[in-house]
Amino acid sequence: MLNVPSQSFPAVGSQQRVAPAGQSRNKVALKPGHSLMDWIRLTKSGRDLTGLRGRLIEVTDEELRKHNTRSDCWTCIRGMVYNVTAYMDFHPGGEEELMRAAGIDGTDLFDQVHRWVNYESMLKECLVGRMATKVSAGIRCLTPPPVPPPPSLEPPAAPLPPKDTRPRYDWFQTDATVNIVLYTKRKIPAAGCAVVDLIDGALRIDVVLGKLSYLLHWRLPHEVEERVSVHTASAVGKIQVVLWKKAKCRWSALGDPLEANDTFERRKDRRIFYRECVLASKTDVTHDTRLFCLRLPPGTHMHVPVGTHVYLKASLTDSEVVKPYTPVESALLQEAPPTEGSEGSQLFLMVKIYPHGALSHHLDSLQIGEAVCVSSPEGPFSLRQLRGVTHLYLLAAGTGFTPMARLIRSALTDLPTLRKSRLMFFNRQERDILWHTQLDQLAARDNRFEVEYILSEASDSWTGRRGRIQASMLTDFLVQPEGSKCLVCVCGPTAFTELAVRFTQDLGFSDEEVHAFQG
Repeated sequence: MLNVPSQSFPAVGSQQRVAPAGQSRNKVALKPGHSLMDWIRLTKSGRDLTGLRGRLIEVTDEELRKHNTRSDCWTCIRGMVYNVTAYMDFHPGGEEELMRAAGIDGTDLFDQVHRWVNYESMLKECLVGRMATKVSAGIRCLTPPPVPPPPSLEPPAAPLPPKDTRPRYDWFQTDATVNIVLYTKRKIPAAGCAVVDLIDGALRIDVVLGKLSYLLHWRLPHEVEERVSVHTASAVGKIQVVLWKKAKCRWSALGDPLEANDTFERRKDRRIFYRECVLASKTDVTHDTRLFCLRLPPGTHMHVPVGTHVYLKASLTDSEVVKPYTPVESALLQEAPPTEGSEGSQLFLMVKIYPHGALSHHLDSLQIGEAVCVSSPEGPFSLRQLRGVTHLYLLAAGTGFTPMARLIRSALTDLPTLRKSRLMFFNRQERDILWHTQLDQLAARDNRFEVEYILSEASDSWTGRRGRIQASMLTDFLVQPEGSKCLVCVCGPTAFTELAVRFTQDLGFSDEEVHAFQG
């Protein structure tokens, strides 16, 4: 490790140095488009900020010293090396201060002014790797070097095997953390696709890749804090899981392998895994439907992909009751981003309380802080089905709206090809319509979205359409403009779903253009 120079930081006269009493502290004026929020957006854009295409490497002192210019600037903080080139124009203290740590271990320089800053979060997409514990020439990759080609005099090599798409992992440690890095070898959702459970000293990481699952599972050799951090680089398909050591000891291994460790198989072949979640809040959505917020254990991080569901399990009167529910967001229209630490740590479920529904009544009777078992995400839907879609049609009845809620938001926010999204929402009475006001507000705000309500038991004052689903209702609703790519999604009671699928197929939609969620 390099010795830190004795120069002071920030430099005398620097904009970042605390001014004498009575004088204000100055900052460098940032260019437009270079605020903190702009930096956060850049880090979430999928752009490769390290220049290493998702690889993590070990860096020697000699190699670190090479990267000491404005256009190629690496620095080391607490044993971890970051490429801060892209951050130059976003740094409130200016380029000059970052350059004082260029090509060296800048830990002490950083701590003099920035010790309070959560640099691991700010620079997570800039992580190059760790400092090498032994001096070696150049950079040593964490992956084995390629096998050299055979001499030209030898017989021609056999044809190359098919591309290996099986995910793999590496790990490294610092004095304070243990870091597991997974390489999925494919693009992954920016929101993440990993479910991490740290329970009673066992670490379980399940990476959901469409219909496949990559699982890592160990009994850890030493105690760690009961929290995890998960970082995703979607464009390069990299996931990093961070654990915090309780004691600063050196780990020789990640621990003893447990059931199904390092396996890659179909998700439907996996045993369903549950963890206990506690009720954090419940609010009324309609007269008989509640929005439940479940808080996951502190050692759990779970991203539920759009269109998938979880199972709730409870023991009631000497029998075990299991039922699927599709998570939603806390609201259809979110004016503010989720608070730090909330993503992946809580789950929102919109549940109708049926008169004779054993599990819904049990859930409704829970007191704040009481527990219920929740599974990992299940279900065959994949956002790949939305690729290139220009017209998204949604047919929902009752709580069959729940998978549509996140699908609507995802399409309007993340689908650049989308020209129109239309929801036909069937209910008995007007008071049964879920998120009625928010749906109307969304339609008024975004002209790509339209909603139509159909009531089977409407009051005399109702001015909208009445009845149950019929083929004639869908003729004008499911429009297929020339050159369009359409997807129809259906969810509701079984009879509703079967009718809706049949009607859409009668209108010429193919199996690939229709997806039925199981209600």
